[in-house]
Amino acid sequence: MARRKLTEEKKNVIASLNEAYDIKTTGDLQEALKDFMSGAMQEMLENYRNGHKSKTLKSTVGKIGIEVPQDRNSEFEPKIIPKYKTNISEIEQKIINMYARGQTTREISEQIEDIYGFETSAEMVSKITDKIVPQIEQWQSRSLSEVYPIVFIDAIVFSVRKDILMLCADGLTGIKEAIEAAFPMTEYQRCIVHMVRNTLQHVSDKYKKQFATDLKAIYHAPDEETGYINMLSVKEQWDKVYPNAMKRWVDNWDVICPIFKYSSDVRKALYTTNAIESLNSQYRRINSSRSVFPSEDALKKALFLATQIITKKWTTKIRNWGQIYGELSIIFDGRL
Repeated sequence: MARRKLTEEKKNVIASLNEAYDIKTTGDLQEALKDFMSGAMQEMLENYRNGHKSKTLKSTVGKIGIEVPQDRNSEFEPKIIPKYKTNISEIEQKIINMYARGQTTREISEQIEDIYGFETSAEMVSKITDKIVPQIEQWQSRSLSEVYPIVFIDAIVFSVRKDILMLCADGLTGIKEAIEAAFPMTEYQRCIVHMVRNTLQHVSDKYKKQFATDLKAIYHAPDEETGYINMLSVKEQWDKVYPNAMKRWVDNWDVICPIFKYSSDVRKALYTTNAIESLNSQYRRINSSRSVFPSEDALKKALFLATQIITKKWTTKIRNWGQIYGELSIIFDGRL
């Protein structure tokens, strides 16, 4: 650091200190500096310590009272809520953002008090977040496409009003019967990745890699007949070590086999429900601090805001979607 030049004013201060404290040694200098610093700090504190004054802020859901620190010389300049400012609409948006990231109304209330220095009840936080309810209702009533070529579901119930060509899901209890009842023309495809994962669940590490390779011969087969033959072959080979490992493949072949009628591009799009599972996982992570929602509207708000955050990162498109769409248009003639 460059040495600062001594101005005449600074030299005069040093001379005054020498004269006032009769400084002759480094010890004398340290005592003088200690006394000087103590006096300067005391003067600063005396200027700062002048209590608080009340201020009323306006928000869209009512008035909020806060206590603003002040000093004797009126030199204190609030940074978060500047002097003469009474509208805190931007703070309301911050409250909504905190709610979107999974904080409870009580946690938000406590954090607002820590940061901004004024009390905001959990009820007021709830009222502020209610501002997005019209957006939720608008989003729920938005126009849907006439046809959805593929719909992925996991453990979330969807209210679907229009045509679905294919529905890919894990082995949820009753899902097959529900699809047949609600959408008799929809093709149910069992998630292949879940089939493989569940098959290998109790296989020892010693055999897991080889077993997984053998399973590929089933779902990579060029047609259903070859896939079925390969499935029986894999079953015969592994039944000696794991008698029940391939049972689910035999029992669910009718909802595994639809994939064989499609090209490799369509198969890749249908293999797994990982996309919707990833979404659900992020919902759980964002809302992990909320064990119970006080109402259905509270749940709607949390999921809606979480969706706005999550979908900003959805930039990857389905590979070769043009070819996939063309193929589905032929197979499902008149429905796309």
